[in-house]
Amino acid sequence: MHIIKKGFLVFFLVSFSNLFGQSKFLVKIVDADNNIPLNNVSITNYSTQKTSISNSDGTFQLNKTGTYLFKKEGYHEQLVTLEDKQYYLIQLRINPSQLNEVFINSNHIPKKLKYATTSIDIISSKDIQLANNTDIAFVLNRTPGVFMQNGALNTNRITIRGIGSRNLFGTSKIRAYFKDIPLTNGSGETNIDDFELGAISRLEIIKGAISSIYGAGLGGTIHLIPKQGTFSKQAINNEFTMGSFGLIKNLTDLNLSSKKSSFKAIYSNTHSDGYRDNNDYNRETFTLSSNHYIKDKNELSFLASFVDLKAFIPSSLNENDFLNNPTTAAFTWDRAKGFEDTQRGIFGLSWKHQHTSSLEQATSVFLSFKNGYEPRPFNILSEKEVALGLRSRIIGNSKFLERPLEWTIGGEIFRDNRTHKTFENLYQNFPPDVGSVKGNKLSDFKENRRYYNLFFESNYNVSKKTTLSFGMNLNKTWYDLKDRFEVSENNPDQSGSFKYKSILSPKFGVLQELTKNNSAFISLSHGFSPISLEETLLPNGQINTNLKPETGWNFEIGTRGSLLNNRLQYNVSIYRLNIKNLLVARRTSEDQFIGINAGETQHDGLEASLNFSLVSKASFQINASTNFTVNNYKFKTFIDDNNNYSGNDLTGVPSEVFNAILDFDSKLGIYGNLNFQHVGQIPITDSNSLYSESYNLTNCKIGFKKNLNKNLKGNFFIGLNNIFDSHYASQILINASSFGNTPPRYYYPGNPVNYYAGINLNYTFKL
Repeated sequence: MHIIKKGFLVFFLVSFSNLFGQSKFLVKIVDADNNIPLNNVSITNYSTQKTSISNSDGTFQLNKTGTYLFKKEGYHEQLVTLEDKQYYLIQLRINPSQLNEVFINSNHIPKKLKYATTSIDIISSKDIQLANNTDIAFVLNRTPGVFMQNGALNTNRITIRGIGSRNLFGTSKIRAYFKDIPLTNGSGETNIDDFELGAISRLEIIKGAISSIYGAGLGGTIHLIPKQGTFSKQAINNEFTMGSFGLIKNLTDLNLSSKKSSFKAIYSNTHSDGYRDNNDYNRETFTLSSNHYIKDKNELSFLASFVDLKAFIPSSLNENDFLNNPTTAAFTWDRAKGFEDTQRGIFGLSWKHQHTSSLEQATSVFLSFKNGYEPRPFNILSEKEVALGLRSRIIGNSKFLERPLEWTIGGEIFRDNRTHKTFENLYQNFPPDVGSVKGNKLSDFKENRRYYNLFFESNYNVSKKTTLSFGMNLNKTWYDLKDRFEVSENNPDQSGSFKYKSILSPKFGVLQELTKNNSAFISLSHGFSPISLEETLLPNGQINTNLKPETGWNFEIGTRGSLLNNRLQYNVSIYRLNIKNLLVARRTSEDQFIGINAGETQHDGLEASLNFSLVSKASFQINASTNFTVNNYKFKTFIDDNNNYSGNDLTGVPSEVFNAILDFDSKLGIYGNLNFQHVGQIPITDSNSLYSESYNLTNCKIGFKKNLNKNLKGNFFIGLNNIFDSHYASQILINASSFGNTPPRYYYPGNPVNYYAGINLNYTFKL
């Protein structure tokens, strides 16, 4: 009897365990773009309607399969059927109409945008798709405070709050990262226009001098987030586009993923004849990204991008040709058939490890290279560049005086080697159809550039509604230059070294939550921009060790939030950015400049954006958005040689920019948008004797999406840019000089009215 009772008890306990202790499986919810774990996600069983909430690390344990609804403010809802008890990764995609609720990671401390103590703008995938994905300028110029001038697809300059406007060719004083890989070289020059827009899921743009995380960069940082593979999905996507000026583009996107690993490969091929003479453009890109979750605490990711570009250069025009013959190229550039032939590659490997629920480590190693060949009328440039580095940080959350404290501490080490040679261009000795011909060597340099950043940032909740932010960055930069050309009386040895003093840049911020959906912030931050080796060289061949890097303090007050039941979102900020040791490029010949510290500038500005959901129904949505930038940028003190420009307007920046966008989407599959942009006049010369004309651009796009069958989706679209055929300068070359009897060439003409049309097919399959 005793044995029977004991056996019955064992049977009862086993049965009880099986009934109430069923095996559980883990579900992790992350942001689909940046893989940030999402906490407080509502998880509802569709059958029982029982709701649970995800943990602080984005995880939740389930013991029952079925269909679940995942819902979080700032993200699109997602209905997922969990078919077996295994590890699941759920990716939620951001809702562009609720961006203030979206989690960002630009400062390495994941938080909602509405709680940031600095000005940060998110450019979502939807924003990118409002226009043709060939020209990134259309995307950036809809962001308040950011302005990209583009003379051609391969000729541009980006400014943020006026910083970088005095750089004559390309972008400087602004940092950029492709995930964790720096796109800014050791001299502070940045290039992002080569990247395939179709391979970017979103951009996060931090505006102002915020060196506590990213080091050198007075204007701010552009963070490109590549598209990630979708877990538990296999699909191939192909988009073909054609348009004006011989535009032909094909983009293929392959997604191969399991429940814990994702793999995405994107290939694109773009060709354009260009609007102007000597304006052909050919580019191939390949982007690969993969993410792998190992057990519950490790994430490995690999990122690679390769660009092969050959683009001819029409250059700028004088006023007469700009007004009367805008399709022509500059005479010398057309005669030499000037072009750039460039191959760029970047590779990165990242590892994240969750030590505990409150401590995480993230480490990335990266390698990049560039091979370039550029025949110009005045010489031919051949260059090679290789960079490598490491970026690592620890992210933690703890308590101080019983209040939450979030912090990150880390560092970045970067080194690049650049060799560059110039040769005579003998194009004038040959018939016009020959183009550039390489002659004797004119120079031969090797540069070694290296820096390190040590950074710290923290957010401390002094109360439920008040957050203090403090950050610090320590930067050390070195340059070494070796002149490998034969020394002579006319060619002195320019070898030498340039070393900065260590620069300490702090950042302070306070955020006050006004209501549940509205907040205000105030910030004070310091930043600097490095000097390139070319700017340090004096005409006698010596390095000017007296040059100082530009430094500045940024003071800002802003507010952001939502009203009318989240139908209206707004962001407003006013700022003052003071720059001292203004670095001026003084031209000494057609292809040579020297740098001088010539004074101070003051950047006062107002930025605002509104996004209003006019109609929000399941069958039809209409959104209206607008943003504007008002600038008052002045030379506070500016004395260049015998010229005193103090008090003048800063050259190269529009006085104001205004954008208005109306877009709609419907259950029928019809969608579209209308985009209006006004750009104010731009000072062309430091003396303010010449300004460009203000202009207005109107663009539109309309499309039709349809599920062709269970696995195949189609998307057909057509767009029209510059509908009213405005004649305008899309880029200005400030302070252009005249040589001989030729007038100065200030203007790059923008494209007239032009169209594009395309088809996108997406096929989902199972392996």
